[in-house]
Amino acid sequence: PADMRLSSFLALFRPALPLILGLSLGCSLSLLMVSWTQGDADDGCGDDLGTGRLFLGGRDAQREWRERAGEEDFQPRIVPYHKDPNKAHKKVLRTRYIHTELGIRERLLVGVLTSRASLNTLAVAVNRTVAHHFHRTFFFTGLRTPKVPHGMSVVAHGDDRPVWLMYETVRHLHQHYGSDYDWFLLAQDDTYMQAGRLAELVGHLSTGQDLYLGRAEEFIGGEEKARYCHGGYGYLLSRSLLARLQPHLDTCRNDILSVRPDEWLGRCIIDYLGLSCVEVHQEMSYRYFELGKNADPEREDSLQFRNAFTVHPVPEPNLMYRLHKRFAQIELELTYLQIQQLQMQINNLSELTPEGNAGVTWPVGINAPFRPRTRFEVINWEYFTEEHIYSCVDSSPKCEMRGADRADVNAVLEVAVERLNQRYQPQLRFTKRRLLNGYRRFDPTRGMEYVLDLALEAYTQKDHSQVIAKRVNLLRPLSAVEIIPMPYVTEATRVQVILPVTAQDQDFVSNFLDMYVMNTLDTHDNVLLTFLFIYDPFDAQRVSQTDVFAGIKAMIGEVEKRYGDVKIPWISVKTEVPSQVKLMDIISKKHPVDTLFFLASVWTEVNADFLNRCRMNTISSWQVFFPVHFQEYSPAVMYRDQPPSAASSAFASESLRDGRFDRHVFDEACFYNADYMTARTKMAADILDNEELLESMDVYDIFVRYSGLHVFRAVEPALIQKYVRRGCNPRFSEDVYHRCVLSNLEGLGSRAHLAMALFEQEQANST
Repeated sequence: PADMRLSSFLALFRPALPLILGLSLGCSLSLLMVSWTQGDADDGCGDDLGTGRLFLGGRDAQREWRERAGEEDFQPRIVPYHKDPNKAHKKVLRTRYIHTELGIRERLLVGVLTSRASLNTLAVAVNRTVAHHFHRTFFFTGLRTPKVPHGMSVVAHGDDRPVWLMYETVRHLHQHYGSDYDWFLLAQDDTYMQAGRLAELVGHLSTGQDLYLGRAEEFIGGEEKARYCHGGYGYLLSRSLLARLQPHLDTCRNDILSVRPDEWLGRCIIDYLGLSCVEVHQEMSYRYFELGKNADPEREDSLQFRNAFTVHPVPEPNLMYRLHKRFAQIELELTYLQIQQLQMQINNLSELTPEGNAGVTWPVGINAPFRPRTRFEVINWEYFTEEHIYSCVDSSPKCEMRGADRADVNAVLEVAVERLNQRYQPQLRFTKRRLLNGYRRFDPTRGMEYVLDLALEAYTQKDHSQVIAKRVNLLRPLSAVEIIPMPYVTEATRVQVILPVTAQDQDFVSNFLDMYVMNTLDTHDNVLLTFLFIYDPFDAQRVSQTDVFAGIKAMIGEVEKRYGDVKIPWISVKTEVPSQVKLMDIISKKHPVDTLFFLASVWTEVNADFLNRCRMNTISSWQVFFPVHFQEYSPAVMYRDQPPSAASSAFASESLRDGRFDRHVFDEACFYNADYMTARTKMAADILDNEELLESMDVYDIFVRYSGLHVFRAVEPALIQKYVRRGCNPRFSEDVYHRCVLSNLEGLGSRAHLAMALFEQEQANST
């Protein structure tokens, strides 16, 4: 048992592991064999709002709202899905996504009104602080700056007049997004927005009504009771209000004279729709805070500031970032408080369970540790110290701790001492002397668990010290993480296989060609093959007398005769150093930009399973795929004088036991031609002064350094290669040459087989 358990460490670390997030609908419908048609009602589900952070009204207001909502008549129209013999049959058109068929829209679109002068300052600050929390954020300006900030959706209307900018913005939102979103938030670029709270607000608002919500201001003169929403604090417009306002926008532009765009919009809504700006709707209030001059966000602690949705005015980008930091601290404090309250509730409720308090697992609120049902499900603990770890990737008994592992252990040690000081101060104060023993394991139901034996220097209030040993348990829990949306891909994409061949590799081409014919041509897969014959200068001079690749070209001719509609082209290149980049430069110019390349090697066995994964894992302008093939060990080391058994050669799963995934080789790659051309364009400036850079890099380095795409590197069990000792060209870069040597050395055999071979050799020498 641990001497101490740090339950406050519950939510400190949040590793990015995927957790599927669900979509909650207001009501559920169980339908069978029907198709949907759009009815008159916008929303077929009424939501019963409870009490929470956003609700300020009393029971009478809630009762009044429920009665008003109950009077609305929502009648879904269900069309039976059957054929009428008296009418011509029409094919029922079903959409690809269920939210399209059910009419489910995104909740909120944000429009930020900016200018040419502040687009690269305040607008950038808004984009960096809150834009990534909203589904879509657009920046509307009159005139576009010469250089648009990266990663921002900027819409330029061509006129800097404020009222004209507002008119064009509202018209643009209705025309392009009026049917895709329920709510539209308009704000200025000197407004700080609390994204989470605004999203929570619109999540509780009913969408089937006209609403103009924000900070209500009197018009100049103040004679009318009508109010408009102040643009500095932002305001919400419902989709239905935007649709009703659209026919009157041209009239408002010609008839209403105003200097302020928010006043102009408010007057238009009041005159033609009869709606005034409100600050409270359905017991929910639009909360805001007016920031004074020379205000310090770190010192603001009023209730109005802490609960604000928006803050205005924010004249400088630096102040925008400081506000974001302050509100992030406030949200973190609220999160920790909620965690503590939930833990207390769990402890109180546990007394009513059959197990009592003994049934509460640590940390409170986290799943209990995984309990294996058989010995094969036991999760191993890894032993480590501050310098070494005793469970290595290559099965070594001990290896140096570095990189992410070292950073992880240092962070855990730092937090452990910090939590000990928080718990025992002021009576005791601890400093770390060293880590005696460390254990960790990854529990898929909880997260990463740690057990640390620490040698600590304990100081009393009178500065007396003593070295003590303390065991602590820590947990880095799994947290709720969003699923990353990926572009749509299909398995019908044509794959262009590129096979570079040198004179030393031509003996392996026959097996490659046989597997290619069997797995692609016989199955009519959508695959093309191009050979790239690499001549050295000596062979290139003698090509007219003796062609070193004549045998391969003859085999290609036989394949083309056997399959009359198949053409396998080849390209000849003369070079002393067959750099991947130089070769791909030649290939890239001869194919369209939308070509999906699979850069193969002569030892690759092409099959349908891998080709499909090549299609699915390669996404244009998004991701490239570098598979890690499985390399079989040397038969001379594995079996020595004994031939491999028939069972191991008959089943692919058995063959995976006699080899390893070769992480040192980057020969195979899947990528689109357009992505390669973009990366090479960015690289052009670096090779002007150093042309030898092309010989020192491979395609993997090009994408990592210059593409900006996601480089996906993963093991590929369908890509199996027989053992071969590769020729390592010393003219390549030191890194490429070193990887080639390591691949040859580690590909000989496993540690156990190498040890047995050395033992047998020593036994033979001794006799």
